[in-house]
Amino acid sequence: MKKILIITKRELQAYFDSLMAYILLILFLGFSGFFTWIYGSDIFFIKQATLMPFFSIAYWTLFFFIPALTMRLLSEENSLGTIELLLTKPISNWQVIMGKFTASLLLIIVALILTLPYVISLTTIGNVDGGQVFSGYVALILFSSMMIGIGLFTSSIGNNQIVSYLLALFIGIFFQIIFQMLGQNLFGFAGYLLNYLSTSSHFESMTRGVIDSRDVLFFIGITFLSLVFTEIMLIKKRYV
Repeated sequence: MKKILIITKRELQAYFDSLMAYILLILFLGFSGFFTWIYGSDIFFIKQATLMPFFSIAYWTLFFFIPALTMRLLSEENSLGTIELLLTKPISNWQVIMGKFTASLLLIIVALILTLPYVISLTTIGNVDGGQVFSGYVALILFSSMMIGIGLFTSSIGNNQIVSYLLALFIGIFFQIIFQMLGQNLFGFAGYLLNYLSTSSHFESMTRGVIDSRDVLFFIGITFLSLVFTEIMLIKKRYV
């Protein structure tokens, strides 16, 4: 656990030293605030005391931002040749992965905490469904975990950060759009499976205030599989 915390601290410091953390926080708060309170189907437009507009825009904002956050985590180590040095130290692949994963997730959680004034402001407008707000934030954290896992995996494949970013988006699009489109045109087990693999159906269910174990297990399962695939890539590099 101590080694994971050391790597987490190292990665968080790298985020803030490179200004990546500040850029992410500013852009995330800017996008989410603008579309939640000012433009389009904002809270004042729908005339309801709900954070659904925020959850919808945060969902897509994080979809594009998280791959940018994770693209350097392992690809930069590969390009600089420091991954070999790191893997020769008395530290396991899993500790390396969990340290980098935790650092990214903590940064996303900080970004979400900074949006809590939205909730406070909303309580002055009308009665807020606390359960829906809570489950919505849980959905964003679980979705972020999944995207971080995918981003770590694509970052472990090579040493080009742009390729890692685009590959993470490509994989994410399957979960966001493709599986749902295919599932709607199929019947039986194949249709059910593809619909289950659709991220949007699980996310929308949770933002309505329902925390279903199937939705939670979906996000945790995809996150875990992504981290396992990342470990497989590190094992290959350790013994090549």
